[in-house]
Amino acid sequence: MREETLEADIAVVGGGLAGVSAAIGAARQGARVVLVQNRPVLGGNSSSEVRVWVCGATAHGVHPFARETGIMGELFVENQYRNPEGNPYYWDLLLLEKVRAEDNITLLLNTEITDVDAHGGPDRRVIRSIAGWVSGSERRVSITASSFVECSGDGLVGYLAGASFASGRESRSMYREPSAPEVPDSNTLGSTILFHTKDVGRPSKFVPPPFAVDIRSTAIPRRREISHEMNGCDFWWIEWGGELDVLHDNETIRDELHAVVYGLWDYIKNSGEFPAENLSLEWVGSVPGKREYRRFFGDHVLVQSDIMDQTEFADRVAFGGWSIDLHPPGGVYASEPGSRHLHPDGNYHIPLRSLFSVNVENLWLAGRTISASHVAFGSTRVMATCATLGEAAGIAAATALRLDVTPRNLSEHHVKELHHAMVRADASLLGVENTDARDLALSASASASSSLVEIAHDVSTRLIPLDDDYGLVVPVDPALDGLDLLLDADEDTSLVVEVHTTSKPQNYLPSEQVGSATVRVGRGRSWTHVPVVWHPASPCNAFVVIRANRHLRLHAGASSPPGSVTLSFRPVPPAEPDPTLWRHWKQVLLREGLCFKLGTTEAFSPRQVLGGFARPYGGPNMWASDDMARDPEPTVTLAWDEHVRFREIDLIFDDDLNEDLINLHHHRTPDEIMPTLVRRATLDVLGTAGWQQVAAVEDNRVRRCSITLDSPVLTDRLRVRVHETNGCRQARIVAVRVFDTPSGVPGAHGS
Repeated sequence: MREETLEADIAVVGGGLAGVSAAIGAARQGARVVLVQNRPVLGGNSSSEVRVWVCGATAHGVHPFARETGIMGELFVENQYRNPEGNPYYWDLLLLEKVRAEDNITLLLNTEITDVDAHGGPDRRVIRSIAGWVSGSERRVSITASSFVECSGDGLVGYLAGASFASGRESRSMYREPSAPEVPDSNTLGSTILFHTKDVGRPSKFVPPPFAVDIRSTAIPRRREISHEMNGCDFWWIEWGGELDVLHDNETIRDELHAVVYGLWDYIKNSGEFPAENLSLEWVGSVPGKREYRRFFGDHVLVQSDIMDQTEFADRVAFGGWSIDLHPPGGVYASEPGSRHLHPDGNYHIPLRSLFSVNVENLWLAGRTISASHVAFGSTRVMATCATLGEAAGIAAATALRLDVTPRNLSEHHVKELHHAMVRADASLLGVENTDARDLALSASASASSSLVEIAHDVSTRLIPLDDDYGLVVPVDPALDGLDLLLDADEDTSLVVEVHTTSKPQNYLPSEQVGSATVRVGRGRSWTHVPVVWHPASPCNAFVVIRANRHLRLHAGASSPPGSVTLSFRPVPPAEPDPTLWRHWKQVLLREGLCFKLGTTEAFSPRQVLGGFARPYGGPNMWASDDMARDPEPTVTLAWDEHVRFREIDLIFDDDLNEDLINLHHHRTPDEIMPTLVRRATLDVLGTAGWQQVAAVEDNRVRRCSITLDSPVLTDRLRVRVHETNGCRQARIVAVRVFDTPSGVPGAHGS
């Protein structure tokens, strides 16, 4: 047996998306990281071994402008370019490449941690080292580190370290959670095994094994959707084991899930109810995808009210948006529906205090192990959210080490420093402004060759009957002074339009009504002016409700002005089993928009690239040029009152966070590169001899482009000239940041 010892600043245990993001996040802050994964591939439940699609804050498009940024955002956008068909092996490859690209990461695959050296009493413990076995190579590895990030999902390291944890379902009274059971129990969410089929072009038989479940003897055909066209996560409801111990009974659960899979395939293939003659099984998972096990206690336990009320924590470090998605413990055999979805009104915040152990001083938590109740965990458990938690924990661990403070001390006294690091890394933060004094751009003024000053969409491609209420969310900066709509009327009639606030800057639902107007519409086609007026105290979004009228039709076109989104109102269906879970307003016209004219706006002025928010939040928060047909080389210029010295320029481009990307096969997004991204640009500084080019962006397909110059420059002017986008008619830049010292976070395609 070979004995090895590794030393690191941070040890990350678990190579799912939380662990991958934690390791990369910490490494990019300069920390030396060891990433330990007990499987041969990275990705956890998203990998080719399990093949669960990566869901997150968009909730499959329920929440507009909600897609994650940071490392998870990088993965989404790059996977869309490399892997638009959703090949699970290409996804594995992308994750491996991202980890290997970081010089500060030592990766250990096939390594099972078996021992934890932790000392101290039950209320204050410290981990000194961890040790494990590398299967296949007979190596015993010991890892010493200053801090440890628990991303294993099952929480073995935290358990062996003596960290306080919970498992099962709390009582309703414990955290005052309406969705919790009256009496606590040990039930958890179950595990799932998926399968894929393939049309082989000729008849193919299937002989079921003797252990296959006779699906027809169960209620499954009556209670679950089954189709020969379904594959993979379409069968998410093949779930079982929630009434067992999902860890210690893992093999029992695996065997039962295999019996269900083969029985279900026998039913599809041999019952005669499906045209499946030419279909064959292409892949069956061998590893159960676990949903839940240990949840460790932190200084704050995230609960149902935090999600539904969208509590605004001062120490927010990530956000989620998936519904509180609870499944029956009986899984596939349960008489209840396979899941119940309770949606918050928009994205919610997750605090730093939920990402470290309450009693193990140097143990960080991310992914499925964070401090949350069973009910709240029903939302935070999805993988894109787990990835943002991983990045937050990784950056926090590195920041705490740099400041030489404990996780608790960081949360109590150094959140500002952590936020600065996360904003600079473009991590998934909601409602956190860039106030980092190191960003020299904050002391500059900004001007542009042009800006988008009129929010309008006047090219119609189709008609939409106004049979239901429609909602149009638009930025208001500084005021809403009327609205024009393109309408077709089959007779003289009236149109009612209302203006509502949104309850929070990240929400896209109507709240308080602040204006209304009723106008006459003559028969035929016309642009109709609606005199709705609203002067809010500060820039924000307005939710414009266009009331239903069966005599009217709206016009829609094949694009949408930036910052706007269209929704329609859906009445509760008569057959809906639980109307309290129904979400009335749903986003429609994706990649399209209603034809409307809003008038002039300052929402896209060049000042938007300086500080502020780096994602839509109460407005689009970006500079957009005029149409490039009129301004073929849009330019934004930063000017200082005196010369400044800098070496790094961070450009944040618009990667259309309203586009719901996904890693595998839930849906196909048509564009392999987000059209809104700048493709080519030049960076110039003003010197004694005039403007001089110092860098260029070529063939760009990423959101964050970090450019480190060969040597520092001294100037009072910096300009970014956009030569080409990836298809968008305007140049769009979310932020320009300027630093004297490079961050170490690598950029892409910048030179």
